Amino acid sequence: MVGILIVAHSARLADGVKEFAEQAVQGKVRIAAAGGDIDGNLGVSVDAIRAGLHHVASDDGVLILVDFSSAVLSIEAVLEEETTARVEISNAPLVEGAYLAAVEASIGATLEETAAAALRARDLVKIHHD
Repeated sequence: MVGILIVAHSARLADGVKEFAEQAVQGKVRIAAAGGDIDGNLGVSVDAIRAGLHHVASDDGVLILVDFSSAVLSIEAVLEEETTARVEISNAPLVEGAYLAAVEASIGATLEETAAAALRARDLVKIHHD
């Protein structure tokens, strides 16, 4: 089953998104959060990303969702060392994308299908104007 890694500049944000997605799938999907820097401040930690990646790694791959594009640089640094993992970094909105990805992964979807589900979150309409 595809694993999901949430990377955010805030540990509280990453943990909250993880909790939200986990409740949707009731433990059927491995989801990890990597948020904040090593001192607990805003930022990202390659060590936390690496640990999260190892926690959710599976033969089916890992989908990574991020809050800001600056987190991608840290993720890419980790991925340069991790040559065996199938990983995709998503351009989906963090909260909605994590939710949809978790639901898709929970039904046994492939990494590509899970990534596509996360990206569909970009099309969700939150406010309907008449």
